[in-house]
Amino acid sequence: MLDPQALARLPLLRDLSPATLAVLARHAVERSYGADEVLWLAGAEPRGLFIVRVGRVRVVRGRGDRQHVVHVEGAGGTLGEVPLFAGGAYPATAIAAEPTHVVVLSREAIQAAIAADPEFAFVLLSRLADRVRTLVDRLDRLATQGANARLARFLLERPESVRTRSISLGMTQGELAEELGTVREVVVRGLRALGQSGAIRSLGGGRYEITCRETLRKVAEA
Repeated sequence: MLDPQALARLPLLRDLSPATLAVLARHAVERSYGADEVLWLAGAEPRGLFIVRVGRVRVVRGRGDRQHVVHVEGAGGTLGEVPLFAGGAYPATAIAAEPTHVVVLSREAIQAAIAADPEFAFVLLSRLADRVRTLVDRLDRLATQGANARLARFLLERPESVRTRSISLGMTQGELAEELGTVREVVVRGLRALGQSGAIRSLGGGRYEITCRETLRKVAEA
């Protein structure tokens, strides 16, 4: 049994009553995964609702070397809702992008929590609605923007280091390709082209300096 106060620190659960948290805590389990470790494979039977406490998880679909990211969840994010509530197997594979700790809530635990506090159902529905909105936005970018435009927008949205005024890809070029819905070779060519245009300068180790934000913005809006 987990400490109910540990569950209360999770954004999804922080507004639940102590009684409801106690119900969830009786059924919740913790799991830890190393970087690149698979949480589950597409086609596997669902094991519960996963809530990320620490780390980052990539959910991907595809075959062989050609994969694309469905969504990425960091601390506070949730995984596995669709098969948990709709039935069937996992439609995609979940992989820890870095050392990750999760809390897993079984379907029975969630049903018991909703019975104790019906408002919890609306919390879960709100989370699902956010997921749908994210997926619609991703599909819109894939359908209306070229790979270089998606790459430029990704770079513009990366947090800048206060000390070095640089940005980091935060992942390998292969993972970035999956995030952008393309292949690594296209990402490599895109980064090279942005460097030649004067928009960015490579600092090595996956770090870049944005040397002309306006040029980068024009590519992102193309």
